[in-house]
Amino acid sequence: MDIKEYQAKRSHLLQHQPVYRTLCTTCIQPEFGCYCAQVQAFDSKINFVVLIHPIEAKRRIATGRMAHLSLTGSHLIQGQDYSHNQAVTELINDTEYHSVILYPGHQSQNVTPMKAEEKSTLFPTNKKLRVFVIDGTWATARKMVRLSENLKELPRICFTPTKPSNFRVRKQPGAECYSTIEAIHHTIELLGDSQGFNTKKGEHDHLLNVFDYMVERQLEFIRESNKNPKAATYRREAQKKSD
Repeated sequence: MDIKEYQAKRSHLLQHQPVYRTLCTTCIQPEFGCYCAQVQAFDSKINFVVLIHPIEAKRRIATGRMAHLSLTGSHLIQGQDYSHNQAVTELINDTEYHSVILYPGHQSQNVTPMKAEEKSTLFPTNKKLRVFVIDGTWATARKMVRLSENLKELPRICFTPTKPSNFRVRKQPGAECYSTIEAIHHTIELLGDSQGFNTKKGEHDHLLNVFDYMVERQLEFIRESNKNPKAATYRREAQKKSD
């Protein structure tokens, strides 16, 4: 093969190589699905630590990341067994904060039926509240808590969902199973006032606004993909011709 033939063949391959989507470096969405412009960060007066499973971190629709981008001062830490995770241990041991974990179960205190007076005395008044949230599937979340010795020592809280999840682009185990961002929103709704956050102003609804935007965009992409399935493929021309 001479140089001209090589250059011609290389040029042909470059022209017909698969077209991959460019991802936003912040929200990890394709550029046409980027939701960063919809994010309105706010201070919920509760410090949230989102512990995201590696599998969840690779998903484009990771609502824990979305919540982290929306919550001023929040933390997003990837892992599975946090027993020896220095960042998590330091956050737990920070004496300025009282740490709890949002996790359902018989060991958890359900804050839904509590009155305002009960909520105001539920946590130490001389410390800020820090809430650890597990971001993963129900199976991976259970494993993360089971493996992480430092998380087992944290007091647990939970709530009773008041309406079905709006996460219509991912199958949930049940209608009452909230996505991470919905769970954080509801936690703020229940505990925000006791921590100095005025829930009546509705600033925490920024979480649901960006979440609903993302859901509607994904549903739109699905509808368009169903109308024109070939447009959603990214195979080489040679592969298409050989089918």
